[in-house]
This record gives sequence, C-alpha cells and structure tokens, in this order.
Amino acid sequence: MKRKAREALLAYLFLVPSFLILGTFVFWPVGFSFVLSFFRWDFKNMKNPVFAGIENYLEIFRFQSPPSHSFVYSLLETLIIIFACFSIILSIYSFKRRYHLSIIVLIGSILCLWFANEYLISYIIVVVLMVLVYLLLRDNGVLSKHGISIGLFTVILIVFWILFDKRIYTVVDFFLESRDKNLFIKAIYNTLYYVVLSVPTTIAIALVIALLLNSNIKMRAFFRTAYFIPFVTSVVAISLVWRWIFDDAYGLLNYLLSFLKIGKIAWLKDERWTIPTIAIVSIWKTVGYDAVILLAGLQNIDKSYYEAAQVDGATTWDRFIHITWPLLSPTTFFLLVVSLISSFKVFTEIYVLYSGLPGPYNNSGMTMVYYVFDRFYVQQRMGIACAAAYILFAIILIFTGLQFWLSRKTVEYVS
Repeated sequence: MKRKAREALLAYLFLVPSFLILGTFVFWPVGFSFVLSFFRWDFKNMKNPVFAGIENYLEIFRFQSPPSHSFVYSLLETLIIIFACFSIILSIYSFKRRYHLSIIVLIGSILCLWFANEYLISYIIVVVLMVLVYLLLRDNGVLSKHGISIGLFTVILIVFWILFDKRIYTVVDFFLESRDKNLFIKAIYNTLYYVVLSVPTTIAIALVIALLLNSNIKMRAFFRTAYFIPFVTSVVAISLVWRWIFDDAYGLLNYLLSFLKIGKIAWLKDERWTIPTIAIVSIWKTVGYDAVILLAGLQNIDKSYYEAAQVDGATTWDRFIHITWPLLSPTTFFLLVVSLISSFKVFTEIYVLYSGLPGPYNNSGMTMVYYVFDRFYVQQRMGIACAAAYILFAIILIFTGLQFWLSRKTVEYVS
C-alpha cells in the first residue's frame, strides 16, 4: 500500500507544473470570464464592476425594432414543417408494408403543410398525425433499414418547402428578418453561412486530393508537401496575399476570370461576396491539412477488402461506397468536429482582408468572434463580450454534441 501511495504521489508531483500552467492560463480565465458575464464592466464601471445578472445576455439579443413574428411562433412553424416532411418521406418508404395507413399519413402530412400557418387546424392535424406516425413506426422497422435515406430526403424536402412556400414564417425567416435588427443575430447568421460554405467544401475537395495522392502518381511526396504548406503558413501572410488576389482592379483572380468572359467582381467591396471571400481563403488554407489526415485514413484501410471486392466484380464506385467511405468515416468524423469548431472561431482572415473592419460595409463580415473582439477591445464592454463568448461556447457545444450523437449510427470503427 505504501509503495502504491508513493507512486501515486510521485505521479501527481510530476503533474503539478502542468496543472499550475493550465490553471493560470486556462482554467482561471475561463472561470473568471464566466463570472464577468454577469457583471456590468465597462468604462463607467472599470474599477468596480456592478452585478447585472442576466442583463448582458438580454442586451445581446435586444432588437432595435421588434420582428413581425416572435421566435416561438417561427419555431412552432418550423417544427410543424419538419414533422410533416418527415411523415411524407416515411409514408413513401412504408407504402409497400402498410398501404392504407401510409396513404392516410401522406394525405395528413400534405394537409399539415397546407394549413401550417393556421393555428388551430394545423395543431389538430399534427396531433392526429403523431398518432398515425406512431402506429406506422410501431411494427414497421423502416427506420432501422432506411434511416439515413429517410433523413436525407426529409432534409431536402424541408429545404425545398422553406424556400418556396412564402405563406409560412420559419426560424430561417426569423433570422433573415432579425439580422438587420440585431447585430449579434447577424453575427450568428454570418458565422453559420461561413460554416456551411467552408466545412463541407473543404472536406469534399480534401477527399478528392487524398484519393489522388493515394493512387500511384508521380511526385506524390512533392504534392503532399505542397498542399500542406498553406496550413503551416501564417494566417496573416496568407490573408495579405489573397487581399491582392481579390483586388477588383489589379487582382489575379479577376484577371483569370476575364479569360472565361466573366466581368470583374468586387470581391472586397461588395457585401454579397464577403462571406464567400473569407470561405475561399479558409478553404485554400485548410484543405491540405484535411487531405493529409484523410490520406492517412486511406492508407490504414486493409488492401484485402479491395482485393476481395475486385474478385466479386465490384466497380471502382462500388468499392468507394461500400469500403472506402464506411472505413474512412472515423477520420471524416474527426475532421468534421475539428473543422466545425475552428470555423466558428473565424476572425483573423476578416481582420486582415478588410483592414480591421467587419466587412466592406453593413457589417457583412461580422462573425461571432469578431463581435466578441469588437465589444471587448473596441467598445471596452467586457461583460457583454464575456456573455457573447459563452453563447458561442454553448452553440459549439450543441453542434459538437449533435455530431457525436449522429456518429453512433454513421461512424464505423474496425478493430
């Protein structure tokens, strides 16, 4: 017992320096900033911060003028649409097994979408439809066999309905209306727009590059290094180079586009191009890292799987769908988590490309981290900046948790 206690004490003594450094530079600032998020700490209260409760959090979401509909109303409308679209896809997949019930669910789902903006009628239809969907799922087992396909087609139908049905007021409409009435909501919208543009595109391009590098091509080591160099290069240096490339008068990008008979684009002056411009820079910088990680995942796949599939007559596409992609899912999942977290923290590219401003005008480049920076360093409103930082932390935590939850069914680990 004394020997084990001595070994444990020795191990903890070795960990003490790390705990001191982490406590001083990580744990203490994180905890202190959380406390400060409940205080009014600005120029007026620099020496004596005043406790304000959740006032900072309410201030962040305060509108200049109220939106036409409340967030609760838009959320209910959105949930009705999601449930109705799911019911439609589910009834289609269950058509062969439960013919009559599927027809009833399909008709009820269409009526639910048609009367989505009618309070009483839509709620009655939803309650009845929930019972019918439960009966359809109880002894069908369709989700266990076609869960991913049903989810994918449901998302496509939801996006289609939200874009083309102007009678309803969804969460998307709420954000589109509110982004001009609340700066933080605009920062959330811009950040989500950037994440949607950059993360899937980066991983898709990186996968293509990794597949090419994994084949028998000449100068593979050179290309691997060339793609990885932007990732280890300073973000400031990269952003300065791209600032010249994006120049609408003398930039290289517009010069190349002129060969395709495309007119000059004001990349750094038009607010419509602000987020795409930032996304292009980030994709170019990160794609090499993702490609190297995916290449490592490809090289860890046992060649015997491909040989067996080739003997069975599987095509190249069949081998990719049924072998490469499932066995690469752990690596892809890792990149999704890391890329999502880093994308939510985008800041440096905006600051350098637009010379310290959040976009050319109208705060078109205002992201959540830039909002924290502006409140903390520019306006010296530390309490609000800390509150915004913790809202950002909560959003990242929710998305990361959703990814881990979805990974239980989609990620395949091979021991």
